[in-house]
Amino acid sequence: MANHKSALKRIRSNEKKRLLNRYQHKTTRNAIKKLRETTDAKEANELLPSVVSMIDKLAKRNVIHSNKAANLKSSLTKKVAAL
Repeated sequence: MANHKSALKRIRSNEKKRLLNRYQHKTTRNAIKKLRETTDAKEANELLPSVVSMIDKLAKRNVIHSNKAANLKSSLTKKVAAL
């Protein structure tokens, strides 16, 4: 167990950040699945900007790698364009 006050605070803040990252990552994955399962072009075009925004936020916070974010955005855009 940590002895210093600052180390205890770091443990608390890391846990908060971990839970928030986990929640946002899971929410984004669910949104991606929903977009991939969509067969309606109009609905997919409405969902795409919000999903791309979520992916960008995860990449900015280093929850996912920036290359993975680019690959996800590219593949989702291609899928929506093909509908």
